[in-house]
This record gives sequence, structure tokens and C-alpha cells, in this order.
Amino acid sequence: MTGRVFAVVGPSGAGKDTLIAEAAAARPDLHVVRRVITRPSEAGGEPFEGVTEAEFAARRARGEFALFWQAHGLHYGIPASMAAALAAGRDVVFNASRAALETASARFPEMRVIHVTAPVAELARRLAARGRETEADIAERLTRSGYALPPGLPVQTVVNDGPLEAAIKTFIAAFETAPNDLARKTDHD
Repeated sequence: MTGRVFAVVGPSGAGKDTLIAEAAAARPDLHVVRRVITRPSEAGGEPFEGVTEAEFAARRARGEFALFWQAHGLHYGIPASMAAALAAGRDVVFNASRAALETASARFPEMRVIHVTAPVAELARRLAARGRETEADIAERLTRSGYALPPGLPVQTVVNDGPLEAAIKTFIAAFETAPNDLARKTDHD
């Protein structure tokens, strides 16, 4: 039996990385994919592998990514090595871009999407608190916070705007939702 693929998407500041880390702690059977990003590793935030643009391009040319995209002036890659976890029957979860979902769903037809969101005022507060972006960068990210998800994908929405424990519970439950139940949900539920 192969594992399942879960793509976690949502606007910057919604709490995706926090929820992924909490799910991994509660479900050690989950394989959390460590993204490769053209950003210095010391930039902080999620656990990721920082590489130069040249190294990213070389790895992409060698076919080392199952999925890759560009956003916020950076390149992001999901290592193809995740296939080993899937083959071993482990569920795989990764932080993705909403713009990459169509490509991801073509690559992983049974992929499920967990859409994490929060009100714009809360997103702005969280982005300012992490201190990685300028005010202009934050404003730009907030304009994209309402980005629509591609239609037809199985989506579970988690609104992370209250106590963290409630969002964690809803997020972890998304891994247990039956595919047929999930397919009936939309990002507007």
C-alpha cells in the first residue's frame, strides 16, 4: 500500500509550518517533506534546505525535484526522494504554493489539499512579527491572500484564527477525512 500525498497551502502568515510541525509531533508516521528554497538557511522560518539559484537549477536539471515552482522571487522544490516514503506506505505532507496545485495534482492525482487561512488583519500581524519581510513585501503578500484554489481538488479548509489548539485539532483531522468527504468540500466551506 502506498502512502497519500497532502499539499498544505494558504497565504503567508496563516500558520502552515506551525500546523505541519504539530501534526508531525502528533503523527510520527507522517513524512514531512523539507523544501529546497533559494533563500539562505539562516533566514529562519520553516525547516528548509537553502541553496543558491545555480544549485537549484542544477538539481532541477538532474530531476531531483518531484515538484518545483517560483514565488516571492524565490525558487521552491519538493525533493523527488519523497517517493521512497510513499512507497513505504507513509503519508507525505508538504508546504506548497497555491499556484503550483494544478501541476502537483497532475503529478499526484490522488493528492489532497489542506488550505490553511486566517483573516487579513491576523496575517498582517504575523508577517510583521516574523520580521523577514519589509512593509512593502507584507502588503504584496496580503494582496495575494485571497488567491483562489483550482476547482475540482479535494480541499479541507482550516481557519487558524483562534486558539492554536483548535486549529491543530482541525488540521490533524484533515488527514483522517475520507476522500469522498473531502472531495465535497471547497475552499469556501
